[in-house]
Amino acid sequence: MTRSITVHRKKLGRPATGRARLVTARLPDELVKKIETWAGQEGDTRSTAIRRLVEIGLSASAEAHPMPQRSPKSALKASDMAAQQIDKMADSSATNEERHARKRRLLKGPGEFRDIRSDHPKPKR
Repeated sequence: MTRSITVHRKKLGRPATGRARLVTARLPDELVKKIETWAGQEGDTRSTAIRRLVEIGLSASAEAHPMPQRSPKSALKASDMAAQQIDKMADSSATNEERHARKRRLLKGPGEFRDIRSDHPKPKR
């Protein structure tokens, strides 16, 4: 019995370049020109530039909308738990005043961070 010859036919059209979902959008010409300029400065293609700009926008959006603030009751509970842990780990050789000062600094947090907190009122100077 003779074997039949199988012929592999080529698929028509452009070969697939990636597995990611294709998303189309209509953009004004001015915006496309700005994207192409930015892509040229970054050494990227327009597609890569659009992906990067979307990622940058989404990460900035996540930073602008932080997690919702906890209730005062849960914040107080967390502070109490932290205070208990600090008491357990305190340096027994330090004076009582020094231990209280260290504990207060730890619970309040560094001044640099307190100044940028938007959920706390600004201290009056």
